[in-house]
Amino acid sequence: MSYSTDPRAARSREAMIAAARRLLAEEGLDAVTHRRVAEEAGVGRATVYRHWPRADQLLLDAMGGADLPLFKDPEAPLHPWLCRQLRRMADELAIPSVAAVSLTLAQSALSDPEAAHRQDESVRTITDRLRAAVESAVAAGELTTDAEPADLTAMLVGPIVYRATAQRRPSSDAFIERLVDSVGTWRS
Repeated sequence: MSYSTDPRAARSREAMIAAARRLLAEEGLDAVTHRRVAEEAGVGRATVYRHWPRADQLLLDAMGGADLPLFKDPEAPLHPWLCRQLRRMADELAIPSVAAVSLTLAQSALSDPEAAHRQDESVRTITDRLRAAVESAVAAGELTTDAEPADLTAMLVGPIVYRATAQRRPSSDAFIERLVDSVGTWRS
């Protein structure tokens, strides 16, 4: 029986993907390692390596179809909620291995159509969540903005990614607050 059609291999793969997605949702990108996925899925580490020789491949498959934990369930007032969400993102990206995997995934999307599709899905999810949050703040009179949803995502997320990966510096709370302030006019 070939490896790809072996039902036991398919069950193991499903268990490992589920474990990786749980780790991603509960603990963030840095938790999705071969060792942790093996422990969570109840398989040997060699089994995880057999399916995903590189960590970025494992993370890419975990992120595909996973419910990303950031920017979910917006809270009023929106300004402090956005600051907390961006702080969480900045803290994850401050971990060197997470920043490296993020860059590897972005690079993979340039040449691999499957990676590009998964990246597009993630970007669309974040953009849709931010759009819904901002629309609720605008409807509540908390925010006035004319920024397009894709621009909002770039304005809020882009600088944090750049700070962590290109400048290799942490994002201060003041920096994050300036980003949130930049998307429009806020009222208390």
